[in-house]
Amino acid sequence: MSRVLVIDDHDPSRKNLVSLLRNSGYEVVGEGASGATGVALAATTAPDITLMAVGLPDLDGIHAARKIMQACPHAIALLTSHDDAVTIERATRAGVMGYLLKPLRECELRPAIELAMARFQEFLTLQKENEDLKKTLGARKIIERAKSILMESRHLTEAEAFALIQRKSMDTRKPMSEIPRAIVLAEEITKRP
Repeated sequence: MSRVLVIDDHDPSRKNLVSLLRNSGYEVVGEGASGATGVALAATTAPDITLMAVGLPDLDGIHAARKIMQACPHAIALLTSHDDAVTIERATRAGVMGYLLKPLRECELRPAIELAMARFQEFLTLQKENEDLKKTLGARKIIERAKSILMESRHLTEAEAFALIQRKSMDTRKPMSEIPRAIVLAEEITKRP
């Protein structure tokens, strides 16, 4: 059962939405009427998705969404009666994954929630792949530099330098990435005046 946080300053709309969510099998973990409350509740209730109105009295829903995405990222869908390009662009830049137009129709609720949560999972997957790629590229750069140092200092071929790094990794039972770092660090220490 997905956990939902509802933030809407229009009391009848919020109560109606909470009722629709519960009838659709969602667990409502909290509800509030302001952006600040939304940010605080998102941190303490750990929802799978927050449904938040745009026009909130203290902190608009888009600013609140940005704060939530920085503090405790999860899927967020906005509830609004505005479908103008500026609002949509602001929502996209804030990391919002879904957009529901008021008045809400029950038949649109589940697809919008499930789609927003799926988009958020895809976002997390892409973010992790990006981080892994950066680490891989960083490791390759350091390996290339270490091979170059070994080739120059020991007059080895590229294949021999790489084989030496692999052997040292196995002999010392250290990850392959640590050996090139040690080689580069040792080279930097010996070249400094």
